[in-house]
Amino acid sequence: MNQPGFFDILSFGPDGWAKALLAGAWMTVLIAISGYAIGIVIGGFGSWAKVSGGRSTRIAADTYTTVLRGIPDLLVIYLLYFGGSAAVTAMGRLFGAEGFVGFPGFLAGSLAVGITSGAQQTEVFRGAFKAVHRGEIEAAIACGMSRWLRFRRIVAPLTLRHALPGLGNVWQVVLKESALVSITGVAELLRQAQVGAGSTGLPFDFYLIAGLLYLAISTVSGVLMRQAERYFNRGVRRV
Repeated sequence: MNQPGFFDILSFGPDGWAKALLAGAWMTVLIAISGYAIGIVIGGFGSWAKVSGGRSTRIAADTYTTVLRGIPDLLVIYLLYFGGSAAVTAMGRLFGAEGFVGFPGFLAGSLAVGITSGAQQTEVFRGAFKAVHRGEIEAAIACGMSRWLRFRRIVAPLTLRHALPGLGNVWQVVLKESALVSITGVAELLRQAQVGAGSTGLPFDFYLIAGLLYLAISTVSGVLMRQAERYFNRGVRRV
């Protein structure tokens, strides 16, 4: 049996892997978006805890960011995947189930990416909030705005404006971290490239194609992030 050529791999024919690789790329995007969204929620609460929370919440947020920024992301995935599987298996036994029950790889990967990126987004949001000029908040108070109205009309838009560049960098990191989820067996882009490389004996070709697809996703993401920055910076005077 002849090995498929580089362009045969990119085809949708019988020897082609285009469909599988594109499906893997889509799964990569889904994992990245899910993890990023989870990270935004965690980052929002974490930054609030550091800026406006009490002593105990600040300590908890500081501990969270210190630990998650200090251990490898791959280790977090292992802990969630195997720890989650052990917990689900134990719960299954309580209800009479037998055998091993695996924790869903997509869920474990998304949670792991979200928890690790949440530590970074906590610092991004905290720094963005600190960049909001105090005079703008004081002006809103002087106008009689309620606390919720100040947050919705002044604090949140300005914080987001300052946070967008940092959030764009975090997204690029999340996109690359999604490749680590392949260890759970999820058929994302790197996993599909590994399967294709093992099946055809063409590792360089498959990993090169995977790299190009990652680069394409990253490039499109960068364009969208820059457009978002321009949108939220409308009317802002640049110096």
